Amino acid sequence: MFNLVYEQKRVFVTGHTGFKGSWLFQWLHELGANVCGYALEAPTKPSHFETLDKIGQSIINDIRNAQAYKQAILDFDPHIVFHLAAQPSVLASYQDPIETYSTNVLGTVNLLEALRESESIQAIVVVSTDKCYENKEWSYGYRETDVLGGHDPYSASKACLELVVNSYRKSFFEPNNIPIASVRAGNVIGGGDWTADRLVPDLVKSSMENQPITIRSPFSKRPWQHVLDPLSGYLRVGQLMLEQTRGLSEAWNFGPDLSANITTSALIQKAQTYWPEINYMSNKKQGAHHEANLLMLDSTKAKSKLDWQPIWDIDKAIEKTLVWYKQFDEHRLLTRQQITEFTQDAQEIGVSWAIN
Repeated sequence: MFNLVYEQKRVFVTGHTGFKGSWLFQWLHELGANVCGYALEAPTKPSHFETLDKIGQSIINDIRNAQAYKQAILDFDPHIVFHLAAQPSVLASYQDPIETYSTNVLGTVNLLEALRESESIQAIVVVSTDKCYENKEWSYGYRETDVLGGHDPYSASKACLELVVNSYRKSFFEPNNIPIASVRAGNVIGGGDWTADRLVPDLVKSSMENQPITIRSPFSKRPWQHVLDPLSGYLRVGQLMLEQTRGLSEAWNFGPDLSANITTSALIQKAQTYWPEINYMSNKKQGAHHEANLLMLDSTKAKSKLDWQPIWDIDKAIEKTLVWYKQFDEHRLLTRQQITEFTQDAQEIGVSWAIN
């Protein structure tokens, strides 16, 4: 997979104890990479990270601790970095905007400053979000050239992150022929996410407690996708940058097909076919914080230039996610198994990164 480019490569992953970061950490290990993770302790209990075998190096520290952060990076001497460490919640950003900006913006600056001193770095992938765009509630997907913005502190912090990345790209990395890509995904679901105030984890927890979940915005439409789909895009752009393919040092969308852009209530109804115990009620509180109603990504560029495409449609994404939650107590190898299944499905349709 990925033309064996990650085999024996030193890969530094920030945020490896988080939901998306831990899936990437495992996949890189499966690809034969020498991985080192840098993050805070797993943010939830239980967590996806704690289900993984003990793989690679794991450094527990804060990315805002600039000196320790830099020392860890320079000691590991990475060939490529995947930067996922972040404060990832819109609602939490309203409660503590200072932590959100300092983590998402200054933490990224600390990373890029450290990498300026690295003699080994060949490529950098910075993980952003679909919420970095100025959301105008358009009925079509946002493209990489659309205006950045952000109503809430989380979204604004990610727009700031994009400006920081572009500044360092132009000022420091491109003159030294080091590509740096920012990557933007939709609403990611998958087994092992226990983050508060996220739809699928809340559905799972409420059904286990035999309680209906209260939904704030049942008609909000989001680009839902299984975690492995955007991760395959991150790995794909990282692969091509390591292979010195030109024209990749820019922003990339890795969103689902339009059929996966469905409302919150529609996703719950699909989930109920696999987990009938799921139940919900709607309750939009007066004075609630602003959240976008409509948000979609246009991934045409990634499809045409990277030969990337989503592998699992919305129904398969929901099925695989709920299978993981239902079986994880008895089956600790589910993550590895689903990575294998995802790869096999990609091979069947001839996607470039999956071809042996």
